[in-house]
Order: sequence, then structure tokens, then C-alpha cells
Amino acid sequence: MRTEISALLVGIAVGAFFTLIKLPIPAPNALSGVLGVAGIYIGKKLVEFIAQNIDKIVSILP
Repeated sequence: MRTEISALLVGIAVGAFFTLIKLPIPAPNALSGVLGVAGIYIGKKLVEFIAQNIDKIVSILP
């Protein structure tokens, strides 16, 4: 949990800094950026789940 809080605080600081010096934030469009990051995370978790449960998955296939 400490890593997540640190990441959030650093993100807020970077966003504030870029706004103060009038540069665009170093991130994609808000919604598409969030969806992209969420997709990457879901894909990672899906592959981890399949890798850990491959025996069970194969056993239920016809």
C-alpha cells in the first residue's frame, strides 16, 4: 500500500509541476490513458491467473 500512495503523491506532484511551468502533462488523454493502464493491468493479471491455473483449465476442456 505504501508504494501505491507514493506513486499517487509523485503523480500529483508531477502534474502540478507541469501545470505550473505550462507544459502538457506527460500522459495520454485522461480517459484513454486510464483505460490503457487498466487494460495492461487486467492483461497481466489474466496471464498470471492462467499460468497458475493451467492444469485446472485444461482439465475442464472437452
